[in-house]
Amino acid sequence: MTDSIKKAVPKRGSIELFSPTYFAACTLGGIIACGPTHTAVTPLDLVKTRRQVDPKLYTSNLQGWRTIIAQDGVRGIFLGWSPTFVGYSFQGAGKYGLYEVFKYGYGEKLFPNLNQTVVYLGASASAEFIADLALCPFEAVKVRMQTTLPPFARTMREGMGKIVAKEGVAGLYKGLYPLWARQVPYTMFATFEKAVEAIYKGLGKPKDSFTSLQQTGVSFLGGYIAGIGSAAVSHPADVMVSKLNSDRKAGEGALQAISRIYGNIGFRGLFNGLPVRILMIGTLTGAQWLIYDSFKVFLGLPTTGGH
Repeated sequence: MTDSIKKAVPKRGSIELFSPTYFAACTLGGIIACGPTHTAVTPLDLVKTRRQVDPKLYTSNLQGWRTIIAQDGVRGIFLGWSPTFVGYSFQGAGKYGLYEVFKYGYGEKLFPNLNQTVVYLGASASAEFIADLALCPFEAVKVRMQTTLPPFARTMREGMGKIVAKEGVAGLYKGLYPLWARQVPYTMFATFEKAVEAIYKGLGKPKDSFTSLQQTGVSFLGGYIAGIGSAAVSHPADVMVSKLNSDRKAGEGALQAISRIYGNIGFRGLFNGLPVRILMIGTLTGAQWLIYDSFKVFLGLPTTGGH
């Protein structure tokens, strides 16, 4: 946004754009968008993760859910919901809040003449890099709970305690590198921003000519499109995150473990479960952008993208 535009519209509602309150609101919006949505798809994530680790375990998602429910009841398909909720709430705070901070800092303060796509990529990558430091311990617990049979632990507290007792705090971060490899490409928002721009261009009218409800609809569609691409690009790393947290041997370095696991599963194994993840991540990303931008609209702030 240029200085002339900022002077013309310095505020929307009662929150000044690019103020500390604005960035705090975006951070809260990210928490609301990510924590509950990721938790809601825990049943899909549970079966997807187990099938990544052992493709022969279930013949289909439906068969997986039936098996789990028969053994543990309906609560069984929500195994891992608590570390999912806490971890992705933290991740959402960074993913959206820090993205707004870095996008403004890079695009307006440090490099005002930089190409917008480069700004989007740099801001989202920077934000996700930091957000994953908060996500990683909870992702480690979640994956360990979901991929071990019988379950490694039934609660987040139990799982975290067991990992720390056996492996120290480092055990909570042993999947950090593949997590970065999965989350940073998955979260880089250039696809979303460009998808939104393309949608408005295709509609033939500027963003401001549409109602807030219509704009949030565009956010959902742009998020869904971005989610599909992100799921495909980041899926091999997602498989490695699941494998490393369930099958990394004591004293084994990250590169050594990755090499051994790849030797076992091969190139095709890196894409096991991709159709399920495309469905999950496309829907998830679209829903998150819908919630995030709806929250911004509720506060009187502009939706993301298209400008």
